[in-house]
Amino acid sequence: MKEAVTHKGKVVKMTPQVTTVAILQHGACSECHAAGLCGMGEMAEKLVEVPTDPYAFYGVGDEVEVLLKASMGMKAVWLAYFIPLLVLLAVVLPLSALHVGEVVTGVCALVAVGLYYLLLYLFRDKLKNEYIFTIKG
Repeated sequence: MKEAVTHKGKVVKMTPQVTTVAILQHGACSECHAAGLCGMGEMAEKLVEVPTDPYAFYGVGDEVEVLLKASMGMKAVWLAYFIPLLVLLAVVLPLSALHVGEVVTGVCALVAVGLYYLLLYLFRDKLKNEYIFTIKG
C-alpha cells in the first residue's frame, strides 16, 4: 500500500504561515486517449493550504508536489462514504422491518444522513487540523 497520496500543483499564494497550492483534479475520463476530443472529461481546481516551510525553496508560480499520508486518505473515505452508508442503513432497515411507509423511511434516512453531514461540517475546523498536507522537498 502507498505511504502517501500525492498531487501535482502550483503555488498560488505564500504567507509566513500558509502556502496555498492549486491542484488540478482530473475526473475518471481524463486518462482516456480521446478525452480532449469529446470534452466530457471532468477537471476541477482545488486549493490546498499547506503550512509554510521557513526554508522553502519554492515560490509563487512554482510547480510542487503535495503529499498527504495514505492513512488520512482512508480516514476521509470512511468519514465521507462508509459512515453515511451505515447511518442510512441504520435508519432504513429498522423502519422497513417495522413496515413504516417507503416515503417516510426515505425521508427519515435522508434527514439522518443530512444531520451526519451537518455534524461533519460543524467539526470541520477540528478535522482540518488532522489533515495536514506537506510539500515534497
